[in-house]
Amino acid sequence: MMGVSCRMLRLYNLAVPGLQMQFESAPISLAGESRGHRAFQMDTLSTPVAEETDSMRTEEEEEEEEEEEEEKEEDEVQEPDAETDAQKQQKPAWVPRFFFRVGKEVYNYVGQEIVIEEGLDSYGGMIWPAALALCHHLDSHRDQLSLVDKAVLEIGAGTGLVSVVAALLGGWVTATDLPDVLSNLRYNLSKNTRGRCRHTPQVAALSWGQDLEQNYPSSVYRYDYVLAADVVYHHDFLPELLVTMKHFCRPGTTLIWANKVRFETDFTFTENFKKAFNTSLLVEDGEMKIYTATCKE
Repeated sequence: MMGVSCRMLRLYNLAVPGLQMQFESAPISLAGESRGHRAFQMDTLSTPVAEETDSMRTEEEEEEEEEEEEEKEEDEVQEPDAETDAQKQQKPAWVPRFFFRVGKEVYNYVGQEIVIEEGLDSYGGMIWPAALALCHHLDSHRDQLSLVDKAVLEIGAGTGLVSVVAALLGGWVTATDLPDVLSNLRYNLSKNTRGRCRHTPQVAALSWGQDLEQNYPSSVYRYDYVLAADVVYHHDFLPELLVTMKHFCRPGTTLIWANKVRFETDFTFTENFKKAFNTSLLVEDGEMKIYTATCKE
C-alpha cells in the first residue's frame, strides 16, 4: 500500500500554519552538493588514476540511480492494482482513488482520465475531499442532475477538478478563484477539456464579497448551477463567502455545496447558510455533507 505522505495528511486534516510550514519545508537533497564535491576533487587531484577511479564511481552511481528510478516507476504504476475490490467497496465515495505521478494526480470521472497538477504552496493548489465527493455525485447522478448546456459557476475552484468534471458533463463552465491560483487552474482546465467538451470552460478571478455587483452584475451574470467544494474551513472570510453565494444564487439557480466538517465555525456557517437559502441535504457520509440550495424569493 502507498505510504502516508504530507500531501495525504493535508488532504484529510487541515494543517495549522505551524504544521503546514513543517510539511512544506521538505529536506533539501544533498545530491547536488555531493556531485559538486566530487567535481572539486577531480579538479584538485592531479593523477590520472584518481580521475579514472572517480569517473568509475560516477558511472556506477548513475547506473544504480537509473535502476532505482525504474523500480520506483514500476511500483507507482502497479500500486493501484494492489488494492482489492473489497477494500475499494469499503471506502466512502469521497475517498480519493488515484495514483501519483511526478507532481500530478490522476482521476477517472465521466469515463475520462483527468490529470491534475497540484501546488503545495497554498490551500487552493491541492485536491480537497469535498471536491472528490462532489465530482462523484455529479458523475453518478448525471441523469437526475443534467449539466448539459447549463451555465455553471464554480467558486473557490482551486485546482479545477470539479470544473473539469462539470465541463465533461456538458456544462458551460466558469471556474473562479483568487488571482494567485488562476495559472494552475487554467492549465488543468485546458489540459483536461480540450477537444473533449461541448463548451470551452472559462477562468476568472473572484474575491469573495468584493465588488460583486461591479464585476459580476446580476443582470448579466446568471447561472443555472453554482458549485462549491470545501470552501468552508478555518479562514476569516466566511461572511464574505455567504454574501458571494447569495449574489450568484438567483431565482432559477441551484447552489450545490459540498464540505467536510472540521471546526465549530463550520456549524455556524451551516446554520447561516440554511437561514439564507431554501436548503436540503443531498448526501451525508460521516463528516462529508452535500447540500443543495435555492434562493428565498
